[in-house]
Amino acid sequence: MKRSALALLLLAALALPVGAAAADLYVIANPASELQANDIRDVYLGEKLFGGSAKLHPVDNAAEQAAFLAKVMRMSPSSYGTAWTKKAFRQGLSQPPVLPSDAAVLEFVKQNPGAVGYVKTRPAGVKVLDKVSY
Repeated sequence: MKRSALALLLLAALALPVGAAAADLYVIANPASELQANDIRDVYLGEKLFGGSAKLHPVDNAAEQAAFLAKVMRMSPSSYGTAWTKKAFRQGLSQPPVLPSDAAVLEFVKQNPGAVGYVKTRPAGVKVLDKVSY
């Protein structure tokens, strides 16, 4: 009797759906960058324009933008867009360009001093400012 109850319990446990594994998001910068994790929000909202002597060039990643806004910026896409609309009107600043993929963001950050971006794949050859699991 105990053996059949244990077998039923084991079968029930195997039938339960397995939760999705957590994914990581890496906020990255050009290796020459003097930025720290606490600078990320200011960079992406146009409040911090220089990192040392380098002009900052943040880029958004189309594939990971929703996760970045939710987990790193703690903003909705609409509030992010609204913040940039105000910046454009008041200060003449432009919202960061959106690149299509991790590969494009990683290449841009490697090639441009002052570049900042975010990717889902573990990056190499760049400075990791922050790693967020979601």
